[in-house]
Amino acid sequence: MRVRIAVSAAIGIASGAFCWFLMKRLHQDAGDFRWALHLVNRLLARQNPYDTPLEQYPLTAALFALPFVRLQPELAAGFFWGISSFFLAFGLTRGGYTRLLIFFAYPYWAGLLTVQWSPLIAASGFFPLLLPATMAKPQVGLPVFLTRFSRRGLYACAAVGLVSLIVMPKWPLLWFRQLRNYEHFIPILILPGALLVLALLRYRKRDAQLLFLSACMPQRWFFDSFILWLIPQSRREIVWTVFFSWGAAIWRWYHVPSSFTSVGRCTVIFLYLPMLAVVLLRKERNSEQGNREPLHGVASNAHSL
Repeated sequence: MRVRIAVSAAIGIASGAFCWFLMKRLHQDAGDFRWALHLVNRLLARQNPYDTPLEQYPLTAALFALPFVRLQPELAAGFFWGISSFFLAFGLTRGGYTRLLIFFAYPYWAGLLTVQWSPLIAASGFFPLLLPATMAKPQVGLPVFLTRFSRRGLYACAAVGLVSLIVMPKWPLLWFRQLRNYEHFIPILILPGALLVLALLRYRKRDAQLLFLSACMPQRWFFDSFILWLIPQSRREIVWTVFFSWGAAIWRWYHVPSSFTSVGRCTVIFLYLPMLAVVLLRKERNSEQGNREPLHGVASNAHSL
């Protein structure tokens, strides 16, 4: 346990410090995390948090930003990213250290550049009390919630939802009005995304469910797909999916996306289809072990929290 904590803390501190450095160097403020901070600041000022069409996060995201609201934006971003990475690393190391290789996946680094929620949402698959993080960015969190929930996690989500309604009863209506401003693509609707329906051939397996549900969700950029790295279990699965993920980075380096459709097609080819291969080609014994692991991880880590 001490080694796990030390390794996870090292990853959290290093990634958080690097995130802070990038935000400072690139003058990015707090990246996309600034919109969660915006929610908190408006609430504290007793103002409408949805006073701009750019504010597209549900009010539940504000509860996660509250501890960082008095910090400088760049420092808040660094702390948020570092803590998210710590919890994800701690969850991944429950059965060993091989799964830490997912930190080399391109979507993790794409998320770091813009301070996204996907690492924290992925971590919520291991810790029930973190499951409300799926409510901060529902289009990314819903697949994790539906495939990794537990009774304790449901209670935690209900508590966070209730608190948000007490703070501002009409926020769901205001938030729904903002959704028309959300630019996105849906992987399964973009060629060759229709192939992802093949995941239903393994519909009994939790990883196949996660892949299919995620493919049906609206997404904006490569970082939203990082939750897919809850799927690979073995070293071979992780290495190959990480390898192919950098195809998206190379494509992005040489192309300026003309539309979200082009981003979506690149996402399907380099991120989703390799995961589909993992789900379909995985041996039955490994598949059962991999799909049971999150349940055991949730149960054991629930007591530690």
